[in-house]
Amino acid sequence: MIKLFKIISLSFIWHNRYVYYVFLQKKKIMSIIEKLQWRYATKKFDKTQQLSDDKLNTLKEAFNLTALSYGLQTLKLVVVKDKSVREGLIELSYGQRQVADASHLLVLCIQNEIDEKDITTHFDTIKTIRNTPDTVLEPFKKQLKSTIESMPVDKKIGWATKQAYIALGNLMTVCAVEGIDSCPMEGFIPKALDTALGIDKLGLSSVLLLPVGYRANDDMFSDLKKVRKQLSETIIEL
Repeated sequence: MIKLFKIISLSFIWHNRYVYYVFLQKKKIMSIIEKLQWRYATKKFDKTQQLSDDKLNTLKEAFNLTALSYGLQTLKLVVVKDKSVREGLIELSYGQRQVADASHLLVLCIQNEIDEKDITTHFDTIKTIRNTPDTVLEPFKKQLKSTIESMPVDKKIGWATKQAYIALGNLMTVCAVEGIDSCPMEGFIPKALDTALGIDKLGLSSVLLLPVGYRANDDMFSDLKKVRKQLSETIIEL
C-alpha cells in the first residue's frame, strides 16, 4: 500500500512538473508575440536616451549569429554613434530624422566583391573551430568555389542583398525582445551615404539602414493598433 502511494505521489509530481513546463513554454511564446505586437517602425526617437553597451553588444552578437547562405558572412554592420556625422546623413535619407535622433544608426552593408578568398577564409575558420579534417572539407570547399565563381556580378549582388534582409529581420526581432525600438529603412541614397561614411573605401556598399534606440513619448504612431491580415489570409497549411 505504501509502495503504491509512493508511485501515485511520484506520478502526480511529474505530472505537475510537466503541466508547469507546458505553461512556461506557452507563456514564453506569448511573451514573444506580445513583444512583436509592441514593436513598430519608430518615426520619432527620444534624443536623450542611449542604448547601454550591453544592449548594443547584444545587437552586434545577433548580427554576427544571423543564419546566412552557405554560412558565408559577406555582410558588414557599420555602427554609427557620432551625432554630428548622423546629422549630415538626414539629407541623404530624404529628411528622415530617425538616422540622427536614434541612439545609434546601424548600416547593413554587402561586400562589393565576393570571391575565392572569402570561401578559403570560411573553411579555414571551420577547420580551426571544429577541427574538421581537410578530407571532409575539401569537396564542399571546391563545390562552393565553383558556385560562387560561376555567378555573374549582378547575381552576386542580388544574392548578397538578400542576406542583408535576413540579418535585418533578425536584428528587428532581437530589438523587440530586448525592448529596443527600431526603424528599418530603404529610403536613402546608398552611394552618397557610402561616400559620407567612407564605406566605399572599405569595398562595401550600404543596402539597408536601421536606426535603433527608444521611442519618443510624443510619437503618435507608437499607440496605433497594428494592422495585419488574419492568419487565415496569410498562412497556407497543406
